[in-house]
Amino acid sequence: MTPDERAILLLGMIKTQRAHGYLVNDFIEKNLARVADMKKATAYATLDKLAKDGWIGVTTEQVGNRPPRKVYDLTPAGEAHLLSLIKQSLRAAEPLRFGSDAAVMFLDELPLPEVIEALRARAAERRAQLAMYEAAPKHGMGLGVDIALDHVRFHLAAEVGWLDATIQSLEKELLARAP
Repeated sequence: MTPDERAILLLGMIKTQRAHGYLVNDFIEKNLARVADMKKATAYATLDKLAKDGWIGVTTEQVGNRPPRKVYDLTPAGEAHLLSLIKQSLRAAEPLRFGSDAAVMFLDELPLPEVIEALRARAAERRAQLAMYEAAPKHGMGLGVDIALDHVRFHLAAEVGWLDATIQSLEKELLARAP
């Protein structure tokens, strides 16, 4: 995730309700893990930066005998910043890059049967991931989360299609090379 993506995620969550750091991390882990990858330390560091920049306010709160905790809420400037980041991000069309494309570029270094076997394993994993997303219930809290999940489903389905076509093409190549 880029710093702006992390800011959007945290500012957006805090906009919906005041939150302490544990609640923010718990929400990310339980509700957004399918569309966001942010570690706890990164979330806290980003919250500190957002507070330093004036986008969120921080108060200390103590409940009962528990240790004091920081509670975050969105400032008016933070809300304007959030809206600006959302607009920028929705308009952006960054280049698509897939980490595995480096391996694809040099697949000729492996025997073709090993390449086909590896791609079949990948296709099986992608199908399992796609099935998990397709089985996920609708979020039901606005359009955004469901649309983000649809985006992931769409890309997984496209990759499964690409893998199937690539495997089929490589299998034909293997047959053509057979003596």
